[in-house]
Amino acid sequence: MSFSKMEKLLSTTEAHNNTQKSSFNTLFETDELSLRIAENMTGDAISFPGTVNRNIIHFYFCLEGSAIFAFGPQYSRQIEKQHNYFFYNPETDLPFELRLAPNTRFVSLSIALESLHKLFSHDALPFLKPENAKTKFYDEREIPSHLYVVLNQLFTISLSANAEKLYYHGKVLELLGLYFSEKKTDTESCPFLNDQETVRKIKHAKEYILKHMETPPSLKELAKIAGLNEYQLKVGFKEIYGNTVFGYLTNHKLDHSRVLLDTARFQVNEVAYQIGYNNPSHFIAAFKKKFGITPKKYLMSKH
Repeated sequence: MSFSKMEKLLSTTEAHNNTQKSSFNTLFETDELSLRIAENMTGDAISFPGTVNRNIIHFYFCLEGSAIFAFGPQYSRQIEKQHNYFFYNPETDLPFELRLAPNTRFVSLSIALESLHKLFSHDALPFLKPENAKTKFYDEREIPSHLYVVLNQLFTISLSANAEKLYYHGKVLELLGLYFSEKKTDTESCPFLNDQETVRKIKHAKEYILKHMETPPSLKELAKIAGLNEYQLKVGFKEIYGNTVFGYLTNHKLDHSRVLLDTARFQVNEVAYQIGYNNPSHFIAAFKKKFGITPKKYLMSKH
C-alpha cells in the first residue's frame, strides 16, 4: 500500500507555494506508514490536496492555528488548535482539500490497518477486531500535554541524515503508543460523572488552571469558579484526568517547559518564571524529578 500519490500532490502544492514561511515535509515513509509535518507561517490561508485512503488509519494533529478538511462543496470539518482527528474508512478513498489558516502547525500520521494489527492486540484496540474491520471510525480529541511535547519535537529537532530514519520511525511508534494509552473515562465508577453538566464544569476547571498556570487559584477558588464543591472537583477531576488538580497542572507546566526549552530562545530562569515558578531552583528540582535530567543539561543536549 503506497502513499506516493498523495506525496506527489502535496509536493506540487508546496512548489506552488514556494516560500520559506510555508512548507509540507515528509519526515518518514514506508509502504505501510507515513509521517508528515506542515507549517503555514504566512498571513494567508494555504491549501494542500489529500486523501483519506481506504483501509488506512489517519491521524491529524493541529498544534497551532486551525485547519479545515473540505470533503466537497457540501461538507467540511474544522480542527482547532491542540486537537486531533482520527479517521478510518474501509469503504472508499475520500479526497479532500486541507486548508491551513495563518500561523498553523500541523502533523499527519498514516498507517495501514494491517500494520497497526501487528503493533497492538485486538483486546487493546476494539476496532481492530475482525468483525469491526468494515466499520467506519472517527474520533476527535484534545492533544494532551505529553503528546504535544512529542509532536512539537518534530518541528524543532535537528538531525544528521544518518539518524533521521531511525529517529522518525521511533517517533511514529511513540506517538501511537501515547495516543492509544490515553485513559478513557468510565463514568459508571464515579457517581458525579453521570451528570454531564458536572463533567462540563470539571473540564472548565481544567481549562481555567491551564490558562492561568502562572498564577493558579487555590482549590477552593477553582471549585467556586467551576460552580462545584471541593469534593466534587477533587474526585471528579481525578477520575477524568487520572491525577489531582495540581498534580495535573505541575505535569502540564513541566511538559510546557520542555516545549519552551526546545525553541532554544529562553534561558532556564526565564522558562521557570514563564510557567509560574518564583524560585528557579524549585523548577530545576521538579524538572529533574520528572525527566531525570536538569533543564540546563537538557538545553545543552539540543545544541
